[in-house]
Amino acid sequence: MTAPSLPAATVAGLAKGLNAGEFSSVELTEACLGRIAASQPGLNAFITVTAEAALAEAGAADTRRREGRAGPLTGVPIAHKDIFCTQDVLTTCGSRMLSNFVSPYDATVVAKLREAGTVALGKLNMDEFAMGSSNETSFFGPVRNPWDTTRVPGGSSGGSAAAVAARIAPAATATDTGGSIRQPAALCGVTGIKPTYGRVSRYGMIAFASSLDQAGLITVSAEDAALMLGAMAGFDPRDSTSVDSPVPDYAATLEQPLAGLTIGLVKEFFDKGLDRQCEQRIRDALAVYEKLGARLVEVSCPNLPLSVPTYYVVAPAECSSNLARFDGVRFGHRCESPRNLTDLYNRSRGEGFGAEVKRRIMTGTYVLSAGYYDAYYLKAQRVRQLISRDFAEAFGQVDLLLGPTSPTAAFAIGAKTEDPITMYLNDIYTIGANLAGLPAMSLPCGFADGLPVGLQLIGPHFSEARMLNAAHRYQMETDWHLRVPAAFG
Repeated sequence: MTAPSLPAATVAGLAKGLNAGEFSSVELTEACLGRIAASQPGLNAFITVTAEAALAEAGAADTRRREGRAGPLTGVPIAHKDIFCTQDVLTTCGSRMLSNFVSPYDATVVAKLREAGTVALGKLNMDEFAMGSSNETSFFGPVRNPWDTTRVPGGSSGGSAAAVAARIAPAATATDTGGSIRQPAALCGVTGIKPTYGRVSRYGMIAFASSLDQAGLITVSAEDAALMLGAMAGFDPRDSTSVDSPVPDYAATLEQPLAGLTIGLVKEFFDKGLDRQCEQRIRDALAVYEKLGARLVEVSCPNLPLSVPTYYVVAPAECSSNLARFDGVRFGHRCESPRNLTDLYNRSRGEGFGAEVKRRIMTGTYVLSAGYYDAYYLKAQRVRQLISRDFAEAFGQVDLLLGPTSPTAAFAIGAKTEDPITMYLNDIYTIGANLAGLPAMSLPCGFADGLPVGLQLIGPHFSEARMLNAAHRYQMETDWHLRVPAAFG
């Protein structure tokens, strides 16, 4: 038995090969570990590689398969964004603050995928505490885009997107607070899905902005996402925001025809900020959907342009509260020889947090302070409700919304680090879905100057099955999701 060619592999294909006995999980895991070692100096996608544990898990998966106890994902290697707690493994959140933290337990997402039989290759690099749109804020250095290593992979789940795009991991967990799954998926030419808020447990996922954070996936294809989301999703009593609702068989409805599907084109997404080549790739995709029988309708969400300023009040406010626990007392970075408790707090937090995290903590503290709460935070929450209402009215007319994921293709490393506002605007098309708690995904739809372009789908609450179906049928008509960067083919 020999492992397959990983550049051509998908989770679905690997699962079939394992089930047919074409190769073993150990062989497959060894192949992935070899690609990780070869690519790490150039991409910096991983923070921690758990090679020994991965091979042990792969051996156990092969044993289960021989004994007839294997499930659909048994033996498939994956990697986890380093925001998910993983028992006895370093869990850093891309920050110096947690650079020495070894988690004593598994996040629910990690536990569920472990129970499904997947093999964990390690922990993926990310923007510090998930705060960034380029994966340049990580304490462990920037991740590089496999399509052009002088460019960013997007953030905060840049390590997840780069690893899947370079085919050094068949799939990866990720998180999305304002586009942190979809934007890097778009910039790296892979598929990324953010489920409905509450569909996947947040227990053990280190919090940034609790009312916005959602666990999800980055994969090669919509089919892969459907297989893995079915294993991840479900009610968790340890997460007070988890929704107690049955999980559909997402893979069962992938092949349904799209005849009769109504897709709304969000007028506000096709504005002057959208790169012309990116817009053309989106319009090319629209023609494919029309060919598949979908009906296209223009809709308006007039308050959607307010999503960026709304997000950058709400998210920092919640971050300033969530990150108060990192104080140098119980775990994480502690300054040396503190003079007193105040000095311990000041220097531990000052040394442990990077510039972007500090900026957001200070912003959040300001908008929650006496005299400013009503003017900023309360007003932002009201606008958030208006944005949610716009989406609800749009879904009264259409089944799904469609538009670009990012206004441009991947930009150069360092191009926007000195201008936070310009960096924040990269999420202008993705933030609205988080504010409204809606499911959304990005899928590759072509290239602009040799760099991937992402198409975004947004659905009503708990419409992941319909959204995955629409994405899968598009991918059956195109091969953009199967393209691999030349250096990793």
